[in-house]
Amino acid sequence: MASIPCTFQIPLTSKPVNSLPSLPKLSSKFLGSQKTLSWSRPSRIGPSNGSRTQCWFKFGKNGVDAEGAGIYGSQGRDDFDRDDVEQYFNYMGMLAVEGSYDKMEALLNQNIHPVDILLMLAASEGDKPKIEELLRAGAKYDVKDADGRTALERAVNEEIKDFILGFSVQKA
Repeated sequence: MASIPCTFQIPLTSKPVNSLPSLPKLSSKFLGSQKTLSWSRPSRIGPSNGSRTQCWFKFGKNGVDAEGAGIYGSQGRDDFDRDDVEQYFNYMGMLAVEGSYDKMEALLNQNIHPVDILLMLAASEGDKPKIEELLRAGAKYDVKDADGRTALERAVNEEIKDFILGFSVQKA
């Protein structure tokens, strides 16, 4: 179960709140008025008898996983856009390796859906979690780039190719 335990402990006080000290009145010649400072009564939330309370936060439909909570893997094909491609390009260090955004821009200018571009990039990096997320979102592994290469052909090794094909067969 994906939950986070928390404990609240509220101390019991025996001192009455009405016995707060009063402060002297201060005046400001600049403002030409007199201001009074005083203590405000603290707000009391929850039990005031020193009892303890435990609570459990559950995420997702049944409190089980991040996908159910809408955090990871719950996106659809059209939830991905050009910004996601650029963020992934930067996150994976492709800009540092390539030295420019030319490779990314070339893919974006080929009228290929961003989710399919992301799959091509993730396959070339061997990023299994991202590949799985993208295939769940509806990415197509057989979309070709300008060079006629698909995500399968861009895969960094046979293990990634088998992963893509196996996941696609399993999903169908």
